[in-house]
Amino acid sequence: MKPKVIVAPDFRQMAEVFDQATVDRLERIADVVWGHDGPMPQEGFLAALKDATAVVFGTWHYGPDAIAGAGHSMRYIYEVAGGLSHPGLDYATCFERGITVGGCAPAFGAAVAEMALALTLDAARLVSEGDRAFRVGEERWLHAGTEGAVTLFGKTFGFLGAGGLSVNLQRLLEPFGGRIVAHDPWLDPARLAERAIEPVDLEQLFEISDVVFVLAVPTPQNHGLVTRDLMEHLVPTDILAVISRSHLVDFEAMTDLVLDGRFRLAIDVFPREPLERNHRIRQAPNAVFSAHRAGALPDALHEIGRMVVDDLEAVLAGREPTRMQYANPDVIARLRG
Repeated sequence: MKPKVIVAPDFRQMAEVFDQATVDRLERIADVVWGHDGPMPQEGFLAALKDATAVVFGTWHYGPDAIAGAGHSMRYIYEVAGGLSHPGLDYATCFERGITVGGCAPAFGAAVAEMALALTLDAARLVSEGDRAFRVGEERWLHAGTEGAVTLFGKTFGFLGAGGLSVNLQRLLEPFGGRIVAHDPWLDPARLAERAIEPVDLEQLFEISDVVFVLAVPTPQNHGLVTRDLMEHLVPTDILAVISRSHLVDFEAMTDLVLDGRFRLAIDVFPREPLERNHRIRQAPNAVFSAHRAGALPDALHEIGRMVVDDLEAVLAGREPTRMQYANPDVIARLRG
């Protein structure tokens, strides 16, 4: 008899996460319960929990008491949203009962890192600026068109947050032969040294970096961590690349400074999405904007489904799961403050 797996990916849609080949693999190893778009009805979800082995979810619609009513067979919970901390999910009960909670964030790492590099190259070489000028017949040719442009070769790259996303980005930056520094109080400096990354304090990160990548996971403690004072260390040819969440940045101070030409900006995330049409940052000439598109690739989203089924196949066969990011009490405590 196959184990029962509840698949309720809402807010995502089934086809967004699971291609047909992945659905076929899942159905070979498990009896899928629900497996439709939209929230699974509460009554049916709670009933299915009593003899299910795993849950795959996007938004935890089912309240903090749901896990307490799960049966003894419940062992695995996999989220397909992209973050480990979900309001309403009782992590303490999960840990007490030995229920493993896996997150899908690694599925986005390569795609987000690729976009981070693309936006940064655009900001450095003035690609979008040159494109806009060309379309209206105001282009500047040859050397005149490179006034103010910079190269990334040999530069100092600063990582604010040196977790999984930075690993993917570091691989892309290696051909530029630069120096990489990082500020990440969660990581042992020895782990950074193993990656040839120099740990620095937060102020030094902004003082010495030619490009600062904001890559950290948002927590209550790091809200507005990138202050006006820190950003004032940047110079007009420096680039601030806001990639993970705008939560980490004093957005209005950043807007003031980039409009004043104090540095260049490459940004994919905003405090309100969609951003107001009349927000003044839209007028910044030295900024490159992306509408939260870094990880929103069909391949990256289908990779979530493949990760879930890969790890589910592994644990059902008695092997260690290797694809997803797994929660522990320390990580959840930090994420929730």
